[in-house]
Amino acid sequence: MGDLPAGVHRATLAEVLRRFGSARGQRGVCTRRLSHVCDLALRTGCVKRLIVFGSFVTAKEKPNDVDVVLVMDDGFRLEDCPMESRGLFDHAVAQARYGASVFWLRPRMLFGESVEDFIAYWQIKRDRTQRGIVEVIT
Repeated sequence: MGDLPAGVHRATLAEVLRRFGSARGQRGVCTRRLSHVCDLALRTGCVKRLIVFGSFVTAKEKPNDVDVVLVMDDGFRLEDCPMESRGLFDHAVAQARYGASVFWLRPRMLFGESVEDFIAYWQIKRDRTQRGIVEVIT
């Protein structure tokens, strides 16, 4: 319901927040969560790609949470990132602390799959149809 057309749509964070964000209700909560998660991720200095998918980038009035994929530089080391950003890289902590489902990888973690293939996976909904996702231009 209200999905973007299939594909990866590139936009700045300001454009994403302007298009999908709100100051009120559950969408307002998710808007603030996404902004905070993006800020924490960018503080690492190692984000290569930041993808937003799920109900936030749809017309759904009350998105469930924020869903993000972080593609980090191959040199990213958790122990070197700012303390305040470390919770993003533990899925359960990110969900509890930030209300966000955060999935992340370094490209060299992929075996036999490209980053593009990995990102394409997040366009597939539970019913096996495709939806659009948003890549935040950093």
